[in-house]
Amino acid sequence: MPKTVEQNSIRSILFKTIMLITAICLLLSLSISTYLSAQEQKKQLISKLVLVSEIIAFDAMPSLLNKNRPAEERRLKLLQQVSSVTNLHIYALDEQTRKPVFFTSFNARKSPPVPIKTDSINDFIEPQVGDEFIEYITPILNNDQLLGYVYIRSSLDNLNKLITKKIIIDIAIIALILIFISLIILRLQKRIASPIENLSLLLQNIAKNHNYYARAPLTNLTEITRLSNSLNVMLARTQRQIERHEEDKKEIKLLNSNLEEKVSQRTIALREANKELLSTLEKMHQYQTQIVENKKMASLGQMVAGVAHEVNTPIGLGITGSTLLRDKLAELQVNFHNKSLTASQFEQFTNDGIENLDLIYSSLNRVAELISNFKKVAVIKDDEITSTVNLQQLINDTLLSMGQELKIKNPKVLINCPPDLTVESKKGPLQQVFHQLILNSLLHGFVAGGDNEVQIDIVATNTQTQITYTDNGLGVESNIRAKIFDPFVTSKRGQGASGLGMHLVYNLVTQALAGEIVLDTEYQSGARFIITLF
Repeated sequence: MPKTVEQNSIRSILFKTIMLITAICLLLSLSISTYLSAQEQKKQLISKLVLVSEIIAFDAMPSLLNKNRPAEERRLKLLQQVSSVTNLHIYALDEQTRKPVFFTSFNARKSPPVPIKTDSINDFIEPQVGDEFIEYITPILNNDQLLGYVYIRSSLDNLNKLITKKIIIDIAIIALILIFISLIILRLQKRIASPIENLSLLLQNIAKNHNYYARAPLTNLTEITRLSNSLNVMLARTQRQIERHEEDKKEIKLLNSNLEEKVSQRTIALREANKELLSTLEKMHQYQTQIVENKKMASLGQMVAGVAHEVNTPIGLGITGSTLLRDKLAELQVNFHNKSLTASQFEQFTNDGIENLDLIYSSLNRVAELISNFKKVAVIKDDEITSTVNLQQLINDTLLSMGQELKIKNPKVLINCPPDLTVESKKGPLQQVFHQLILNSLLHGFVAGGDNEVQIDIVATNTQTQITYTDNGLGVESNIRAKIFDPFVTSKRGQGASGLGMHLVYNLVTQALAGEIVLDTEYQSGARFIITLF
C-alpha cells in the first residue's frame, strides 16, 4: 500500500509560516532592544550613583576633619529626596590603627539597614551590580590624604519596573503587529489560494463530467497564469485527441461495414493461392525426390565405378595369368602326345606355371582384400558395449601394434593428453580410427628418411572431447579436399591405395562413435583432422 502523506492546505501553510517568521523576528528585535535599553539604564544609574557618592564624599570631608557627626547626619537626611539611594554609610579612619570605623549612616524610608562593610572595602571599589541593588564605596580624600570612605547602595526596583513596563508595551506591540499581519495574510491567502482552488474545482469538474471544452481563467498572478495556460493547452490537446478518436471510430465503423465482403474476397483468393501452393509443393516434392534419386544413382554409379576400377585390375591380371597357364598346358600336352617333350621344356613349363599361379593368387588375394575393405565401409558394426577408455593408453597400444609399419618411415609421435583422461566410448572403433589416420599419414604424407612427425592433441570439457590429429607430411591435394571422405578417393591409385581408408574413418566416427570429423582446409603444413566426440 502507498504511504499515507499528511495533507495541508496552502492557506494554513501560508498563514502559519508568515506568522511564525513575523513573531520570531519581532521577539528577537524587541528582546535585543529591551536588553540594550536595560544595560544603558544600568550604566546611567551607576554613573549617577558614582556622582552622588563623590559629592557626598566631598561634603563629608569637613565633618570628618572636625568629627562633627550630628552635622553630617543632618546633611544626610537630605538624601530622602534622592529616590535611587536606599542606604549610605560613612567610615572614618581610626587615628591609631588607621583602619576604617563606622562614623554615621543613612537609610531611606522602608529600607532596612545593611551590615557595616568595613571589612570588605576593597570589594566595592568598583560598582557591584546584583539582582536588586548596586553597591559602591568611594574614598574621602583631603589633598590626597585619605580621611575615610563613603558606602552607597542603590535599589534596582525602579529599573526593573521600567523594564517590566517596556516588556508589556513590547508584547502589546507584538500583538498589534501580529493582528495586522494576520489581516494582510488573509488578504494574501485569498489572492493566492483562491485561483488555485478554482483550478482544483475546474479539474474535479473535468474529471467527473469529461468536459474537456472547459478552460481555466486567467489571473493577475504570473505563476498561476502559467499553470492555467499549460492546463488550457493540455485540455485543448485532449479535446483534439478525443475528436480524432471519434473520427477514427466512425472510420472504423465504416471500414467494418465492408470488412465481411473483403474477408470473403480474401478468403477466396487465399483458397486459390493455397491450391496453387499445394500444387507447387507437390511438384517440388517430386523434383526433390527425383534429385535425391539422381544423387543416389550418381553416388552409386561413382561407387560402382570405383569398385569396378579397383577390382578390374587384379581380375584382369588373374585372367591373363590363367590364359597363359592354359596356353602353356596346351603346348605341353601337344609335346607329350608327340613324344617330343624334353626335360628342359617341362622345367620351363613348371617355372612359368608357378609364376602364373603366383600372379593369379596375388590378384585374387587383392580382390578379396578390396571386398573385405568394402564390406567394412558398407557395414559398421555397432554392437560393441560403451566403456571407460583411457585415451593416452589407447593411443600407446595402437602405436605398439603398428611397430612394423612405423619402422619404415619412423615418424615421431607427440601425444598432448592428460595421463588420466578417460572418456565413455567404444574402444574398438576408436582404436581403428587412430590406426587408419596413422596409416594414411604413412602412405600418403610421409617420405622415407624425412623429418616425419605426428601430433595428437586431446582437450576434454564437460560436454565433449576434441581430438586434433596433425602430421607434417605432404598434405591433402587441393582437388580432393572437398571429397576426402568419399569412397575410392585417393591420390595414389595403383600404388597400393584403395581410397577406402578415410571413408572408413568417417563412418566409424559418425556412426559407431556418434561424433563428427572435419579436415582443416586452412592448415598448410601437412594434414590436420579435427574429431569431436559428444
